[in-house]
Amino acid sequence: MMMATGMTTAGTTMTVAMTTAMTSRRPAAAASSSGSTPSATADRSQETGGGGQEHGRQEHSAEPDPPSVEPAASRGSRIPARWRIAGWIVLTTGFTLLVLILVMRSLLINDVETAANVAIEQEADEFRTFAREGVDPRTGEPFESVAELLELYLSRQHPDQGEVLIGVGGDEILVSDNSRLTTESGEEYHLASDTATLDRILDSPDSGGVLTGEQGQLRWGKITINTQGEPGVFVVAEFVENSMEANDRIIRMTVLVALGGLLLTAGISYLVAGRILAPVRSIGRAAAEISESDLSVRVPVRTRDDLGELAQSFNNMLDRIEDAHTAQRRFVDDASHELRTPITVIRGHLELLGEDPGERAATLAVVDRELGRMSRIVTDLLMLAKAERPDFVVREETDLAKMMLDVESTLQALDDRPWLLMEVAEGRAAVDAQRLTQVMVQYATNAVQYSPPGTPVRFGSTVVPDDDAGAGGPVGGLLRLWMSDAGRGIDEKDMPRVFDRFNRAGAGSAHEPGVGLGLSIVRAIADAHGGRAWVESAVGEGSTFGIDVPVPLDRTAVATSDEHAAVSPQRAALRVRRHGREPR
Repeated sequence: MMMATGMTTAGTTMTVAMTTAMTSRRPAAAASSSGSTPSATADRSQETGGGGQEHGRQEHSAEPDPPSVEPAASRGSRIPARWRIAGWIVLTTGFTLLVLILVMRSLLINDVETAANVAIEQEADEFRTFAREGVDPRTGEPFESVAELLELYLSRQHPDQGEVLIGVGGDEILVSDNSRLTTESGEEYHLASDTATLDRILDSPDSGGVLTGEQGQLRWGKITINTQGEPGVFVVAEFVENSMEANDRIIRMTVLVALGGLLLTAGISYLVAGRILAPVRSIGRAAAEISESDLSVRVPVRTRDDLGELAQSFNNMLDRIEDAHTAQRRFVDDASHELRTPITVIRGHLELLGEDPGERAATLAVVDRELGRMSRIVTDLLMLAKAERPDFVVREETDLAKMMLDVESTLQALDDRPWLLMEVAEGRAAVDAQRLTQVMVQYATNAVQYSPPGTPVRFGSTVVPDDDAGAGGPVGGLLRLWMSDAGRGIDEKDMPRVFDRFNRAGAGSAHEPGVGLGLSIVRAIADAHGGRAWVESAVGEGSTFGIDVPVPLDRTAVATSDEHAAVSPQRAALRVRRHGREPR
């Protein structure tokens, strides 16, 4: 900034000029990084020679394919994820603190320099105002000399710390010094005594500037005056070294606090990363504990965040794997257990096979019977294995009344005894009619096997309320298919195991047909429909088997319809009202 003022008062001509230089520092930091990911490609070429035929001979030539080049598997970091997370947090925090400290230092330095410039301008303005009047307030007369003006002005000033006011008039140098500086030898330093520095200021053509010396940075400004033809110079000097040292102490303290905060951040981030990654470590431990014979290990789920969902998904995957492994092992165990007996029987009879035609015929009959039993076992086991698949049951919109009429037609051909259709559920529902028919055929097979020949078998279908169904849902209930026989019944202690595999509760003889898998298949069909299979029985009173399937229905009714009688008089003759105990 350049200022010039000209004035003539009482024969005194005064020219005042001052220039104040201001500098600023701007921290700069630049960083650049570039990376590239090398890529490798493998080209494959193939050359095949042509073949020709000459005199009945055909020749072929081909060059083998060159071996394919597999890209080397990239190796991940060996540093644990916990340390990597904590490291990145600490690195980010440290970089942020570094930038903050650099900006803070730059602002503090700029404040010191700005304060020094403002102080110089303020002193220059005060002196300019005083010199413009040019009158000695003690006498009311104009100053007789520059030295007199400078002396009076400096005697009334109290410089701030680090500030020096110097007046040069004629051969006199007048000083008001509050710099409080010392030399390297420990002696007091005075700018007026430093002739080299003072001469540089006085001889400089500029009205202000910045010098750097032993005492640090010196910012100065000067005003040239002329009183009664006598020239003079007023100098304002600001030493900023003390302020800079104070700033350095602040920066050092800030750095120490930042380092402490950085260490605290490192510890907290390490602990937090450990807690966040705990489910991942649990998954790793669970995976390490899983063996071919033990799939029961599960990961504890304690959170509802993304890692909690990951742990739950991992547990669900283990559930599916365990179910599949259990089904496979059960299939192998069941097959090996049940196939051992017929194989042993067949081998024993064949080893003792003689030459007698009657004995050979009897042996072949036993072998045929056991082979048929083996075939049934394999078929049933495969059926149970398929029950684990999601497509085991295929739901389709089915006419329930027509399904029961089809079941009745199937049962009529099963055995020569009365098959009494007692009730029919009407309406349509999404069920697998083929699997439900298979259930009724299995119940009928058991009824034929365990009830006296010629005794009637009652069966039917109805819809009962579903106590577990929520209000406000679609109209629906439980589709109940049932069948009652007049057999010997089942002992109460055998009831819980009726639907277990290879259980033959109520079998009176080991030679009765069946291997105990039919009711297991029934239960599998019920489970696939989301329903249940049930039985009610008492020794000597027969048994009632049933299956309940939840169904949403468009229209349901329980009736013995005259329309059905009109369609099939023969079936209507077999339909009678059911009396006595009703299945539950």
